[in-house]
Amino acid sequence: MKPGAIVAEGVSRRFRVYPQRNVTLKEAILRRRHLRREEIWALRDVSLAVEPGEAVGVVGRNGSGKTTLLRLIAGIFKPSTGRLEVGGDIGSLLGLGAGFHPDFTGRENVYMNGAIHGLTRSYVHERLDEIVSFAELGEFFDVPVRTYSSGMYMRLGFAVATHLDPDILLLDEVFAVGDEAFQRKCFGKILDLRERGRTIVFVSHAAPAVERVCERAILLTGGRVAHDGAARDVIRHYQQQIAGEEASAQRHAWGTGEATVVGVRLEGSDGEEQRQFLSGGPLGVRLAIELSPEVRPPRVAVEFRDANGGLLGASEATAEELGWETGRSREVCFEVPRLPLSDGVFRLSVALGDPNSTRQYHRLDPAAEFTVFPDEHSRGWFRFEGDWSLVASKRPARTA
Repeated sequence: MKPGAIVAEGVSRRFRVYPQRNVTLKEAILRRRHLRREEIWALRDVSLAVEPGEAVGVVGRNGSGKTTLLRLIAGIFKPSTGRLEVGGDIGSLLGLGAGFHPDFTGRENVYMNGAIHGLTRSYVHERLDEIVSFAELGEFFDVPVRTYSSGMYMRLGFAVATHLDPDILLLDEVFAVGDEAFQRKCFGKILDLRERGRTIVFVSHAAPAVERVCERAILLTGGRVAHDGAARDVIRHYQQQIAGEEASAQRHAWGTGEATVVGVRLEGSDGEEQRQFLSGGPLGVRLAIELSPEVRPPRVAVEFRDANGGLLGASEATAEELGWETGRSREVCFEVPRLPLSDGVFRLSVALGDPNSTRQYHRLDPAAEFTVFPDEHSRGWFRFEGDWSLVASKRPARTA
């Protein structure tokens, strides 16, 4: 098999779980017939093929089997049924501090990890300076790792996994910890490995990270492959799945109650209520607001968020600026003439607050959910509109 290739045919993984409390050896022997066990199938009939040099993202809800799949590829588990073949060396970062001995220093753990991967001490020594520089641990590199923070664990683990030059790199939620600057550095290293033809399998709940690293993605649902294709299409299916599961979820609302949003309506160009919009088309947000007596007209804010709740953009205005001077109830409308969102499922949050302080009267999160469909020219999260032109050449073009 070619280095970097992964082939799975009908792979399933079963775990046997005993729900009873821990038992003694004597109880296990005498009561073995009475100890009930449950069988949990983490993966069922998973088939996929990854070519050398591919970058594949794996997405899905918690418990869908993502981490189990990576551990099967890493050789930590064996499939209960099916065939799984992996070619070449594997580097992995599957858990915070996995493979580190807490009483060893960072330096000692680097050499130990190299030995676990079958590398000679001289090979690791040649790359030690690069690992030290990338991890940015400074004097902590020669301190026992049990004193490390979660971010420092991630720095060392990522540095080791990526600098030992594996044919296949497995990453499981590696950006859950760590500061933003180091995350950008990690992205750069992953993209560098991809350019050098290494295979990357990346598990993450962050859709933008998956789209940035991977051209292909796999959606796992209940341990099965629900979708396998272009990262953009698979992530859209994943977001629709999340939105469908949470469609009936109760809104989260809080605030002092001095002003409240009593109605939220999303409208198209004709003023009719709708929840599906075309990228680049109009969208209107109509809010019905009620005030308590002796409360000034509030500050009104709308926030656009992705399916996971990440903030994409916001706009706000004071009601007095809009002409609301008197009255206990009014409607406020926020209109977007050309929707800059490109493709996906999105959420709208709304908030009312005191225009002169941070006091919050009312907040709904989410207040509404809607879907944006792309046109033939849209890709990614946002729609960037600009003017193209041909620059006049100052020199005649060369001809063959």
